[in-house]
Amino acid sequence: MSVKESDLNEETPCTSSLGNYLWRDPPQENKWADCVHCGMCLESCPTYEQTGEEQHSPRGRVYLIKAVAEGKLSVDEDFANPVFSCLDCRACTTACPVDIDVGGLIEEARGQIRQAVPLNGWKGAVNKLFLHGVFPHHNRLRSLGGLLRFYQRSGLQKAVRKTKLINIMPQHLVELESIMPEVKGAVRKTLIKAKGETKQEVALLTGCVMDVFFSDINQSTINVLTRNGNDVSIPTNQTCCGALHVHAGDREMGRKLAKQNIEAFEKADKVIVNAAGCGCMMKEYTELFRDEPEWKKRAEEFEEKVIDISKYLHDTGYEKPKAAIPTRITYHDACHLAHGQGVRQEPRDILLDIPGVEMVHMPNADRCCGSAGIYNITNPEMADAVLKSKMENVPEDVEMISMGNPGCMMQMALGVQKYGRSQKIVHTVQLLDWAYQKEEGDDDHVRLKD
Repeated sequence: MSVKESDLNEETPCTSSLGNYLWRDPPQENKWADCVHCGMCLESCPTYEQTGEEQHSPRGRVYLIKAVAEGKLSVDEDFANPVFSCLDCRACTTACPVDIDVGGLIEEARGQIRQAVPLNGWKGAVNKLFLHGVFPHHNRLRSLGGLLRFYQRSGLQKAVRKTKLINIMPQHLVELESIMPEVKGAVRKTLIKAKGETKQEVALLTGCVMDVFFSDINQSTINVLTRNGNDVSIPTNQTCCGALHVHAGDREMGRKLAKQNIEAFEKADKVIVNAAGCGCMMKEYTELFRDEPEWKKRAEEFEEKVIDISKYLHDTGYEKPKAAIPTRITYHDACHLAHGQGVRQEPRDILLDIPGVEMVHMPNADRCCGSAGIYNITNPEMADAVLKSKMENVPEDVEMISMGNPGCMMQMALGVQKYGRSQKIVHTVQLLDWAYQKEEGDDDHVRLKD
């Protein structure tokens, strides 16, 4: 199965309704039934911290979602604003004494909003171009990567910046362009054998953003896995995880992508993911198939295979590096790794196992950085305020900030630049890979001052 152009404009069938929710997948009552509006979630919410407004708090959003189900409110622009201003960071669920699934409610409500109030004009065109025309198609993504490499290496990027032609874009996009990583070639092999004895074969999600902007992290992931006795397969028919689509309210496209990935990784025992947002989405595929029993069962089986690279290494055992990387480092918890998947200590343990690494505690390490998929593009002012709050907690006397999600890496790189810091942003698995390479006498990849 693959995503076809003819699939992209299918209408979502109305199989159920609830109050003023008239389309498929309305928010589920069992997800809000236990909420007593106690307020334990308020301090955990980045948007409530910035606004102090009840409608921009978790319990306020739950109340609004429930009110629509009861027919008291309509699915309109007034409802859309607080629902789409949520970062979907899941911190509220961690704080909630009864584990209200606010993230799930938000995503289901967004699906209803986009049916009732579809994006039109330039926003609709951009949304369709990227979420339908680019991200689901590996060949187009790699073509885009090639264009970006040409832009960076041909001198065009320097010329655009020098002539200030870049300033025709909105300011927040200018800022994001300024911290765009160097685009490198994507991993092309479909099977990479273990170094030494093979202990297990695993499959790797190469992703969409990760494949284009952070292919070096994919390579580090492969290096670390093969170093520790894993054959790594890369299914060619895999696709985007669908997180960006589901967050944007396009649940139908999310389903199509989920089905393609379930089929692509059907034969794998483990599916390794190095992007927290992707891993969280793939571990929640079942939510998309509540009225498709066969696919729901397949999604449940698939979810059991999905595991973050740091947890996989931690759970299966890995060779502790012998070479030292002398650096002071702090760790940022990506929301969809800490709150979404419950993975917190494993990446910290990996960092602490690298000789020379001194860990410095970051207060509120699991507070959102403001990236939240493409939130920093769609809600730049709120994203910037959340980032400012985050950077105030980053210790100044560290050389590196480690994390496990590409969106966070770009957002934190923006924070470093914007607030005059000098820290290097790294993925946890990169540092482990660098330590292994240094142990083998290859220092070329260990460039702490870049």
